[in-house]
Amino acid sequence: MAEEKTPRRLGRGLAALIGEEPVYRIRNPAASNAAGKEAAVKPDIEPVDAEAAELIRSMREVPIEFLRPNPYQPRHLFREEDLADLAASIRERGILQPILVRPVKGNKNAYEIVAGERRWRAAQRAQLHQVPVVVRELSDTESLEIAIIENVQRADLNAVEEAKGYDRLMRQFNHTQEQLSRLIGKSRSHVANTLRLLGLPEPVQSLLQEGKLSAGHARALVGHPRAEVLAKEIATRGLSVREAEALARKQESAPSKSTSASGGKTRAEKDADLVALERTVSEKLGLVVEITWADGKGGDIRIAYKTLEQLDEVTGRLTTRGKGLR
Repeated sequence: MAEEKTPRRLGRGLAALIGEEPVYRIRNPAASNAAGKEAAVKPDIEPVDAEAAELIRSMREVPIEFLRPNPYQPRHLFREEDLADLAASIRERGILQPILVRPVKGNKNAYEIVAGERRWRAAQRAQLHQVPVVVRELSDTESLEIAIIENVQRADLNAVEEAKGYDRLMRQFNHTQEQLSRLIGKSRSHVANTLRLLGLPEPVQSLLQEGKLSAGHARALVGHPRAEVLAKEIATRGLSVREAEALARKQESAPSKSTSASGGKTRAEKDADLVALERTVSEKLGLVVEITWADGKGGDIRIAYKTLEQLDEVTGRLTTRGKGLR
């Protein structure tokens, strides 16, 4: 097994650009508002810290029509009410965080958005003619990584898009779950549990994206043979996460249609300890695990994976000396 590599972190300047906080503030909001739309683009500003000061020095204004969306954008749903709120804020306070862009080769009047598409969309709604940008020369790989990281760090990204972003980072850049958790600043268990949502049937993922199910509801259905039916019932009845978990457990205890060829117990016959062990191992690996036990004859452990990267992650954790399933 190759030695584990530490993922490359973004430079401090780029990290600031894709953060949630503004990099500058308006010194005199009243005066800026009185100056009209142009002030919304270039008000009387001051940096919030030394790092932001460096960004402001490299900032420029470009016509809004020079910008184009990022084809690597992991976010596909832009809520209309959120864009309307952001547009109203931009009209009043301006864009307090420049948009990160990179030049489009062969066209000096075109820039591809790397981070900040929501701001660009809202600025169009606010009818701005120019927007503040920071231009960086970035490769396709760097642009993809930054675009995904910017979005998965946002609190309002739905869980399916977040999971797809994690999965793409792992596949494209060969990150392990541990490396990814350090890169984006979230716990490994959060990364693992979010990735498990990709194992849900497409109709269940759609309910999650539409906001009819929460991530907590969805996690209770991962690996469940009746996930789609239960998801619709949970959404229709408006069940809480605890009620959804109880419903899933109740359905899990129903007798399965057949018993394993080795004579292992069906899920209905499994004792509570075995079911609990399945859940524990599943949570540790971030994958669906099934354990069968034939009295006095041993049993089987089945680990379901969907990609070679997931298989590599499991085998790496099982074969690394001293680490086990920790």
